[in-house]
Amino acid sequence: MGVQNPFCISGVGVQTVSPQSFATLQAQIKGHQVLTDIQCKSATCPPDKKHIRLADSGGMYLQVTRNGSKRWFLKYRTMGKEKQFALGGYPTVGLAEARRARDAAKLQKAEGVDPVQDRKLKKLQAMNPSGDSFRVVALEWYEKNQMQWSASHAERAKRQLERDLFPWLGERRLIDIAPFELLAVLRKVEERGAIETANRVLMVASLVWRYGVATGRVDRDVTVDLKGALSPYRGKHFAAITEPQKFACLLRAVKYYKGGQIVRAALKLAPMLFQRPGELRAAMWEEMDLENGIWTIPSSRMKRTKYGKENGDPHLVPLPRQAVEILTTLKSYTGSSDFVFPGERRRNRPMSENSVRTALIAMGYTPEIQTWHGFRATARTMLAEVLDFDPLLIEAQLAHSVRDANGRAYNRTTYLKQRTEMMQRWADYLDKLVIGADVLSFPKVA
Repeated sequence: MGVQNPFCISGVGVQTVSPQSFATLQAQIKGHQVLTDIQCKSATCPPDKKHIRLADSGGMYLQVTRNGSKRWFLKYRTMGKEKQFALGGYPTVGLAEARRARDAAKLQKAEGVDPVQDRKLKKLQAMNPSGDSFRVVALEWYEKNQMQWSASHAERAKRQLERDLFPWLGERRLIDIAPFELLAVLRKVEERGAIETANRVLMVASLVWRYGVATGRVDRDVTVDLKGALSPYRGKHFAAITEPQKFACLLRAVKYYKGGQIVRAALKLAPMLFQRPGELRAAMWEEMDLENGIWTIPSSRMKRTKYGKENGDPHLVPLPRQAVEILTTLKSYTGSSDFVFPGERRRNRPMSENSVRTALIAMGYTPEIQTWHGFRATARTMLAEVLDFDPLLIEAQLAHSVRDANGRAYNRTTYLKQRTEMMQRWADYLDKLVIGADVLSFPKVA
C-alpha cells in the first residue's frame, strides 16, 4: 500500500507514491539529486566534453568520461581546500556500495582523519612487507644509507645497533615501543660509563624512527620525548698549548729529542704543517713534490664523507722551506719505502699512531697538556692571534669547508698562493720561538 505524501505534485493534490519514490522526492526537495542504478548504467558522456559528473547525495558523484569509464568520487573540504576521494569504479562498485564507502569516509573526516591521507598511509604501509619490527626497520635504514658513509662510520652505526639496541628492542614493533622503554635501554649504556656512546645511540635510534615515520611504520618520532633525559656529554677537546712562551719550550724539547729519526721528523713536521695525525703519519712519497714545495693529500685519505672521499678534490699543503729540508733529509733514510714515515718493524706500513704520542709523553707532554691532534688548535690560535692571518686562510689550510653568507662552501684548495706565504711565515715564526726571539704573549684581559 502506498504512503500518503503531504507534498503536492503538479498542483493535483495529494499523491500516493512508493517508499523508494518518496525518499527520492524528499532528497530532491532538500536540494539533493539521488541517482538510481538505471541512471548509472545508462549514463554517457557527450563527445564534446572530457567528462560529466552526476551528483548523488552527501557530496558523492559519478564521473563519466568520453571513453566510457565511470568512477565514484566524494567531494569534501578540509583546511579550506576542496579535495576528491576516489570510492571505486562502476559497476565493480555499485551504487549502494559506493554510498557505504562515502559514509565511512565522512565518518573518518568527522573524527578528524583525512580519508585521502589515511589511504596514502595504508598504501605506504602495504609497501613494507618485510615487517615493522625495530630490527627490520633499522637494518632497512642502514642499508639505504651506508653507501653514503665512510667505512668507519658505517661500522660504528652497525655496532651500536647490534650491541646496544637489538638485544632489547630488536623484535619489538616500532610502533609499540614507548619512550620510557627506549630510555631504559639507553640507561644500560650509561651505567657502563659510556656517556658519549649513550648519546650517539640515541642519535642512531632517532634516525631509525624518522625513517620509520617516512615509510609509514610509525606515526611519530618518540625519541624527541627523550631530549634532556640522558646525562649530557661534554665533548673533550684535544689538549693544545696556545701560549707562545710555553709552546717555545715544547719546540725546543722536540729539537733535542733523542728518539729515532722517523719519529723526530714527524715531531718537527706535526706543528709546522698541522694536518691531522692520520694524514701525516700515512703520507706517501708519491704525494710529495719537494721541488715545488707541495704535499698533495688524496681525497680518499681526508676526513670526508664517502662521497667526498671518492669525488672530492685533493687537499694541497704548501711546504715551507724548513719542511722541504726535513723531508729531503728523511728521504735518504726512508725513500725505499712507499711511506714517508714507515713503521720501524714493518716498512710496508706507516708508523703507529702512538709513535708521536709516546714521544710527547717521554718529553713530559702528557695528553692533558699537548696532543698530536692539538697542534691544529695551536696553529689555528696563534696564526690568528699572534700573526694576524685571515681565519679563512687558516681554515682552508686545516682542510675545513667554510661556508659564506649564501651557504656556499669554499673550495679547500683555494687561496694556495696566500696559504703558501702564510705557511712560510709560520715556519719562520716557529724557528724564532725555538731561539727565543719575538716571543709575544697574548694580552691579558682585565
